[in-house]
Amino acid sequence: MIQQFVTWMAHLGLDYQFLFDAYQRGSLIDGALTTLLLCLLGIVGSLLVGVLLAGALTSGRRWLVLPARVFVEVTRNTPTLVQLYCAFLVLNMLLTQAVGTGNPLTPFAWVVIVISLHKGAFHAESLRAGIEAVPAVTLEAASSLAFSRRQLLWNVQLPLALRFALPALVNNLIDLVKMTAVASAIAVNDITYASIMIWTQSDNVIELMILLLSFFGLLSFIVNLAGRALEARLRMPGYGH
Repeated sequence: MIQQFVTWMAHLGLDYQFLFDAYQRGSLIDGALTTLLLCLLGIVGSLLVGVLLAGALTSGRRWLVLPARVFVEVTRNTPTLVQLYCAFLVLNMLLTQAVGTGNPLTPFAWVVIVISLHKGAFHAESLRAGIEAVPAVTLEAASSLAFSRRQLLWNVQLPLALRFALPALVNNLIDLVKMTAVASAIAVNDITYASIMIWTQSDNVIELMILLLSFFGLLSFIVNLAGRALEARLRMPGYGH
């Protein structure tokens, strides 16, 4: 398959001979797997952060609303790359000074944490809008059944809010997939970093950029398809009409 691919691309004027090199091919595969793992952990982590922040923002308790609002505004209005540098170069240094060589947070872990927190802030706003879009009559009906505030949030508001916010959440997750490329800034061996290491040794920048664009395009398309399938599955016929 590699031979056929290289031959076919050669007819288009693109040189993918480097794929025959076991080291470079293995480096790309390892980078792709690392990127996939970053996406998976980032999606799970950001959704958890988003739910917690949305709960705080809609809690009605000032001591929860204020810090959550400050965190969301600061996170949304600063670049992800700057946040990653601050976390890895400042917080990680302070942690290392405090615990020594036993620092459990690797560069990979910092990328997951920063991406989860960053996209979690966007998820929180999407979920907050969804929660506030739940009809008052629905909440009144649930309250008449003696639901507590927590039961109202988890059993009524969040399930409905998820349906309302799902298109925005899917859009955020697609952006998260593309955001994982910042991992290369702190030498995490994702597919972007692996490509950079290869093209610094060979004159194949165009070929690798095409691979990168295709890889992230495919990942984003898969997330989009999964989101649309989930929207169709969670759709409530007749609701809102």
